[in-house]
Amino acid sequence: YQEQVMQIAQVMGGYSLGGADLLRRAMGKKIKEAMDAERPKFEAGAAKNGVDKKKASEVFDLLEKFANYGFNKSHAAAYAVVSYYTGWLKANHAVEFMGGVMNCDIHLTDKLAIYADEVQKKLGIEIIPPCVNRSLSTFDVVDQKLVYALGALKNVGADAMQMIVTARGDEPFKDLFDFARRVDMKRVGKRPLEMLARAGAFDLLDPNRKRVFESLESLMAWSGAVIEARESAQVSLFGEAGDDLPPPRLADTDDWLPGERLAEEHKAIGFYLSGHPIEDYLPALKRKKVLSWEEVQQKAVGGPFVTKIAGEVASVREKKSAKGNRFAFVALSDASGPYEVAFWSEALEACRDVLETGNLLVLTVKVEVDGESVRMVATSAQTVEKATADAGSSGLLVHIDNNDAVASVASLVERVAREGKVHSRGPISFMVYDNERGCRYQITAMPEAPVNAQVKGALRSLRGVSEVEEV
Repeated sequence: YQEQVMQIAQVMGGYSLGGADLLRRAMGKKIKEAMDAERPKFEAGAAKNGVDKKKASEVFDLLEKFANYGFNKSHAAAYAVVSYYTGWLKANHAVEFMGGVMNCDIHLTDKLAIYADEVQKKLGIEIIPPCVNRSLSTFDVVDQKLVYALGALKNVGADAMQMIVTARGDEPFKDLFDFARRVDMKRVGKRPLEMLARAGAFDLLDPNRKRVFESLESLMAWSGAVIEARESAQVSLFGEAGDDLPPPRLADTDDWLPGERLAEEHKAIGFYLSGHPIEDYLPALKRKKVLSWEEVQQKAVGGPFVTKIAGEVASVREKKSAKGNRFAFVALSDASGPYEVAFWSEALEACRDVLETGNLLVLTVKVEVDGESVRMVATSAQTVEKATADAGSSGLLVHIDNNDAVASVASLVERVAREGKVHSRGPISFMVYDNERGCRYQITAMPEAPVNAQVKGALRSLRGVSEVEEV
């Protein structure tokens, strides 16, 4: 329609291309004053082209009449076609469709978080986390699973990530040293490599993310030396150039604790992909009758109510009312997704000390439904540690698959005690299975150990530990 309006204006009304575009714009936006100003111009131009004023006025009337509904109708039809195509693709090829959508917004972390939540929770599609051996620089689909893109990590460049994919080719990297031999790590850059380590992209090469992170400088230096020797075309007596350079020693350090791993992962991906820090507190939160965001939405259908909800603070937006009172909208998230809670002035002043980004909180909220959305207004807030301090758990029971795991548990507990970040104490017992005799034994080996939800999560991540129960 727009092209037809411009063509009529040019051929009949004698408009220039620029003038015809102004007429099109006035009609499309239904600007009456502009349309009234264009009528005499159109009639005068038509007269010069041998069209009498009556006929020119009739044509202009038709254009104006059509602009009142035809413009919107033509756009509505076009949008309907696009909506049908995208709806059909999402319904019949959901993984490929979501991969394409996420590639369109690959550098927009906020949108990727929303898409990832829909992929995992609403569509039930598995996301393969970023991996130097499995991922491409863009989002990909393998066996109906969505493979997270290396290029979607924060502070990495698509070209640098493509260098890794190209160097990998059809042969996966065997270990960190093989990666350093084949990828020019200096060209990739330290910051992108740190993001890869934080995101767990090297997990298949070395599961200790902190060791990888702290070894990057030495690996980069060795990678540069190996590649420089290779490119110099000087053949070594012991093989190809560079192969005789001894690999560096990796950092001797324990891995990040589960909570720390998630925090580092969040820095690289921009949201929690493999888990959520509130999950370690779920048993205690359930005993305190704290609901998840998903449970709040389900219960809200029945009408307004007051409850408790837990989450991590993502951001705090403070504003001032017309009367000068300060209030805030606090964005939080739990394992079921992101949500927002309003703090009016009195609650904001009372809770300001705990409303900091990254804090895990338990909020008391008033819940009501506003149209299709659920609104929550907070009346109080406290840290999750304080809220669950009297939740009833006094110790941990660790189920182990082999006796070697006992030493790993002892080492981790000693480390936690040494760092002094956990003040609650309780017994840690072991459930040992004797497969030969077909029986099991419970042994209380640490009567006064540091215990809390984070220690529980850390123990669960150790090799040889099959389960950790609160007792």
